[in-house]
Amino acid sequence: MMMEEAIERGASDIHLSAGVRPAFRLHGNIGYFDEELVTNEEIDLFLSDKLTIEQYNTLKHNLEVDCAIHVGKTTLRVNAFTQSRGLSASMRIVPSAIPPLHKLGLPSSIEKVFGYQDGLILVTGPTGSGKSTTIASILNEFNKENSYHIVTIEDPIEYTHHPIKSIINQREIGRDTKSYAAALRSTLREDPDIIFVGEMRDIESISIVLTAAETGHLVFSTLHTVGAAKTIDRLIDVFPPNQQSQIRSQLSTSLRAVISQRLLPRKDRSGRIGAFETMYVNNAISNLIRENKIPLINQSIQTGRSEGMMTLNMSLNHLVADGIVTAEVAAEYKIKS
Repeated sequence: MMMEEAIERGASDIHLSAGVRPAFRLHGNIGYFDEELVTNEEIDLFLSDKLTIEQYNTLKHNLEVDCAIHVGKTTLRVNAFTQSRGLSASMRIVPSAIPPLHKLGLPSSIEKVFGYQDGLILVTGPTGSGKSTTIASILNEFNKENSYHIVTIEDPIEYTHHPIKSIINQREIGRDTKSYAAALRSTLREDPDIIFVGEMRDIESISIVLTAAETGHLVFSTLHTVGAAKTIDRLIDVFPPNQQSQIRSQLSTSLRAVISQRLLPRKDRSGRIGAFETMYVNNAISNLIRENKIPLINQSIQTGRSEGMMTLNMSLNHLVADGIVTAEVAAEYKIKS
């Protein structure tokens, strides 16, 4: 009943924590169900019922587990874990249908991604900013319009894609493959056109993603960064100093775009609205990456408006000018130079 109520309200997350009232997140804010404090035993019973035996055993052995469960036709992405009072579960509600791209509020320049045949496209932002939804909608457009082989590697699978014109194979870490790196190595031998990697987590997976992007595949992935410059810095800084020059060179030729997004509360309190930074790599930006002049990328984005580029701060200014968000809220989200 509680799950159905949260879904009907349009909540994004549900939280169960031993010794606390069950809670939900709606439009970015935490609210509580009119329920008694949930006990550790109740959460344990819920998880043992909803998780597979393997997932439940992983939770007991590793003290945490990432997985997906289903309530009716709705998928919930679950992180169950142990904390000082007992068990907790944070559950992200994934809409049952992939939203059309035009309903996400993305800049019209997003259409540029459909012109790429290879390279790396990154969608970035903090947790809960809609990265997975944006990529799912983009992949769905490819699926509707092109005959491709699309492989996704996720932990866990969120949106389920049904083949339309394309062949789509979705692999879940832990269930269908042992790790991102293992799945990526295998994927390169599976004749893919498009690869989606849920998250680049370590040097090995980042290296394989860059290799895939360099060898004729169009690769999508996510990072928990805000802004194109910080995203590029993060990718480079993962590697030891003696490898960073090589990574800059690879990124300068393989990176195609960085779409960074945040979700802000609307002025009329009716929900949240996206603010976006869009960077499409041109010759100038490619040279800045190669020459390790990353701080100058923001300037190139500002002067690249005719190519569909926009900084996050420019997007925020537009939202304020259009009366969609308040100046105070926009100021909280602006990137400080």
